[in-house]
Amino acid sequence: MMQKVTEWLMRDPDPKTREELQCLVDSHNTQELEERFHSRLQFGTAGLRGKVGAGPNRMNRLVIQETATGLGHYLIDQVKDAKQRGVVVGYDGRNDSKQFAHDTASVLTALGIKVFLTSKVAATPIVAFGIKHFNAAGAVVVTASHNPPEYNGFKVYWENGAQIIPPHDSGIAQTIDIAATKSIVMMPLDEAEEKGLLVWLEDDYYQTYRNTMNSNKLLSNHTDPSSITIAYTAMHGVGADMAETLLRDAGFNHVFSVAEQREPDGNFPTVNFPNPEEAGAMDMVEALAASANADIACANDPDADRFALAARKPDGGYKMLTGDQVGTLFGHYLLTHTEASGKLVGNTIVSSTLLKKIAESMGAEYFQTLTGFKWLTNVAMQKETKEKQFLFAYEEALGYTIGSQVWDKDGLSALVAFAQLTAELATQGKCVWDQLESIYRQHGIHINAQRSIALNPDSPAIGEHLRANPPTHIAGVKIDVVEDLKASLRYLPDGATESIDLPASDVLIYHLENGARIIVRPSGTEPKLKCYYEVVADISEGEDYFDKQVQAQAAMDNLIAEHQKSLTF
Repeated sequence: MMQKVTEWLMRDPDPKTREELQCLVDSHNTQELEERFHSRLQFGTAGLRGKVGAGPNRMNRLVIQETATGLGHYLIDQVKDAKQRGVVVGYDGRNDSKQFAHDTASVLTALGIKVFLTSKVAATPIVAFGIKHFNAAGAVVVTASHNPPEYNGFKVYWENGAQIIPPHDSGIAQTIDIAATKSIVMMPLDEAEEKGLLVWLEDDYYQTYRNTMNSNKLLSNHTDPSSITIAYTAMHGVGADMAETLLRDAGFNHVFSVAEQREPDGNFPTVNFPNPEEAGAMDMVEALAASANADIACANDPDADRFALAARKPDGGYKMLTGDQVGTLFGHYLLTHTEASGKLVGNTIVSSTLLKKIAESMGAEYFQTLTGFKWLTNVAMQKETKEKQFLFAYEEALGYTIGSQVWDKDGLSALVAFAQLTAELATQGKCVWDQLESIYRQHGIHINAQRSIALNPDSPAIGEHLRANPPTHIAGVKIDVVEDLKASLRYLPDGATESIDLPASDVLIYHLENGARIIVRPSGTEPKLKCYYEVVADISEGEDYFDKQVQAQAAMDNLIAEHQKSLTF
């Protein structure tokens, strides 16, 4: 191992991480050295993401340079005219992001690839937008999204505008491994600019994104925007300038931003975890909303590709909406405002089934994908036709895309769309909770939950155990249909089978007779099981909505408890 450490010290261009690594050597911290050198950070469909620090199993300048070299060679080999078409590169407000982005640009231009580099921090959707705008061969965003401050990442997009999917992830990973064995060649940015290989994306580029969003017909429902008040936080990320500008462009003049969280700060001083889903992360924007009597308290995550909100309840307090609830409201709203029969909408297998029911009731085409936004947009492009235009897709982890201006989740356009939805409801004397009740009364109350279950390390492979010993009942309710994505088969009640048009994945889905659903997804790296639950409760006209919600939640609690109990063996 020490030979690897010595070689790394010789290659590392960053004095900060060289010093860090030398301190670990001098203090004989074998355990930490082993953790950093036992493997490389794994490059996958989300690119790279990991803690910042010295060594191949961390995010640092050498890892970035090797990754960019491998990516560059792969693009040249796989994408026609990749050098001339170029790569869009942008970065968020984390402490090392600008340096990592500049290193990426220096490597790519040294390979003869043109680079469009943002001149300042940029929201992830603004960078992804550039792929189609420039007809680029791909894009890189240096971001760790909503991870803790000690993390950073390297997100890769393909020429179609979406995040990479197989086989490109493994293909790029192989070229990175080759690059890690060779000297890195870089070109100074001023030299690249002189040679016409570097184009700085100045404010006019950001304004192009702005103008494109403003001309999006799906964001043009200006129903009395002055009727609502909005509280907003960028959560120490890069979304504030564009979010506030787009809201203002759409006529929302009662917008209050959390000042302490407005500017990019990679240390995230006011939140323990800069993820809107984490407990306490929305406290400051909800407090601001209460002081301003705002209708909704909204947040983008630090790279502004996700959108979260809490809405005011009748008692004056604020409650977070789940990603599925927001997705449901979006789906209903957008399909209502378009010719639904000519539209295509979708979500992931672990998201609520309610979007499918809404789509089918309006005559729209619905599609479903594996977990991960990369699948939603790539599949949407495959399924879109002249007769069925893509409209909307979401995943329950707060990711939404509206229209096809950006083929990735976009928390900025989602913010504008939800503000317009809220304003329209306000003109009808309704709030978002009223609208959810209306939808639930039509299609049933849908409650979704997720649990991660730790298993005994000595337990057999849970997926194979369940296949070898298939349950017939869960929580006393008969299993109606089983979907095994590893076998790509759906097992029907009459014993027949149907093929499933999804990539093979170690996932089991149980549909119960009472409409409930359980998804079991074993971890491939640790003794852990991810379980996703859905309970559906029909509500008749005249039934008390609150009582029915309580009953549905009790059913959910029982389903989770009984299912987890059945997994102890």
